[in-house]
Amino acid sequence: MKMFLARRLGAAIMIAASAQALWAQEADLKRVPSVTVATATQAEVVSRVSISGTLEPYREVLVYPQVTGFPIEALMVDIGAQVAKGDTLAQLNIDTLKAQLSQATAEYARAEAGVRQAQSQITSTKASAAQARSVLERNQQLDRSGNVTQAALDQAVANSQTADAAVASAEDGLEVAKAQVLQAQAQLDIAQLDLDYATIKAPTAGIISARNAQVGAIASSSADPLFRMIQDGVIEVNADVIETELAQISVGDPAELDIPGAGVVQGAVRLVAPTVDATNRLGVVRVSLEGSNVLRTGLFAGGWIVTERHEGLTVPTTAILTDAKGDYLLEVQDNTLIRREVRAGLIWNDIREVISGLDQGAVVVARASAFFSDGDKVNPVPQKVDVE
Repeated sequence: MKMFLARRLGAAIMIAASAQALWAQEADLKRVPSVTVATATQAEVVSRVSISGTLEPYREVLVYPQVTGFPIEALMVDIGAQVAKGDTLAQLNIDTLKAQLSQATAEYARAEAGVRQAQSQITSTKASAAQARSVLERNQQLDRSGNVTQAALDQAVANSQTADAAVASAEDGLEVAKAQVLQAQAQLDIAQLDLDYATIKAPTAGIISARNAQVGAIASSSADPLFRMIQDGVIEVNADVIETELAQISVGDPAELDIPGAGVVQGAVRLVAPTVDATNRLGVVRVSLEGSNVLRTGLFAGGWIVTERHEGLTVPTTAILTDAKGDYLLEVQDNTLIRREVRAGLIWNDIREVISGLDQGAVVVARASAFFSDGDKVNPVPQKVDVE
C-alpha cells in the first residue's frame, strides 16, 4: 500500500513539473517578439525605365510640286489614303506645258536642220577649195615656163587661200550647229520633265497624313507642301527620358506601351539620342512599335522599357535594410537573428535581388526593423502567400 502511494505521488510530481515547464516555455514565447519570415528563393527580376511620349512618323515625307506656277486641276487622294510608290496624287493643268514642249520640239528640229545645212556648206566649200588649188597649180606650172603674168599667179594664190578659209569657217559652223542641237535637246528634255512633273506622284509608299492641295490653287514650292506622308505607314514613339536613366537604355531593349484606343502595344528601342538637353536634362528615345500601321500620330503613349531581365536569389523588398556599413538583412536560425551583410540588386514586384551574402533557402525577417539586432531571440511566423 505504501509502495503504491509512493508511485502515485511521484507521477503527480512529474506531471506537475512538465506542466510547469510548458507554462514557462509559453511565458518565454510571449516575452519574445514574433516576426514574419520568408525564404530566400530564385525568381525572375526585371529592371524597367518609365517613359512617356507622343506617336510620330518614323519618317515623314513632304510632297512639293517640282514644277510651279500652274493651277491644280485634280486631286486623286485624301487624308488617310494608303498609296504605293508612283501612285498619282494630283494633276496640274498641262495646257501651257504641252505648248512649251511643242515649241522645244520645233527648236530641236530647227537645230538638227542647221547641222545638215552646215554639213552641206562644208561639202560646197571643200569643192571650191579643190578647184582653187587646181587653178593655182596650173598657174604655178605656167609661171615656171614664163607663160603667165604675175598678176594672174597672185590672183590664183589668193583664191586658193580664200577657199581654204571658207572650208575652215564651214567646219566651225558645223560645230556651232551641233552645239545648238545639244542646247535644243536640253530644252526639250526640260520641257518633257516639266510636263511629267505636272502629274504629282507619291515618292514612296505610305499613308497620306495631311493634304494642303486644293483644286484651282496655284502650285508653289514656297508654300506648305501639297501632301504629307508617313513613309510605309510606320509610326513610333518619341519619348523623353531623364539623363540618370538614359544610360541604362540600349537599342533593341523591349518596350511595353499603353496607347489610348489601341491598348498595350509591344515595341523595341530603335534609337537612343547621343545628347541630353542642357535645359531640361532629358534625352530622346525613339521606340518602334509592332503593328504601327493601325496607330495614329499625335496620340499619347506611356509605359516601360525593360533594360534587364534575369533569374536571381530574392527576398521581400522590406527584408533589406541599409545603414552606414551598407545593405544587410536578418537571417533567422534557431529562433535567433543573425545579421548578414549582403549586396542587393534589382527591385521587382515587391522582391529584391540578393547578389551575394545569402544562401538559397535561408529564412530571413520579411519586414526587418532597425530595432532588431544581431543575436535577438524571435518567434518566427511564416509569411502568408496570396494564392490567386
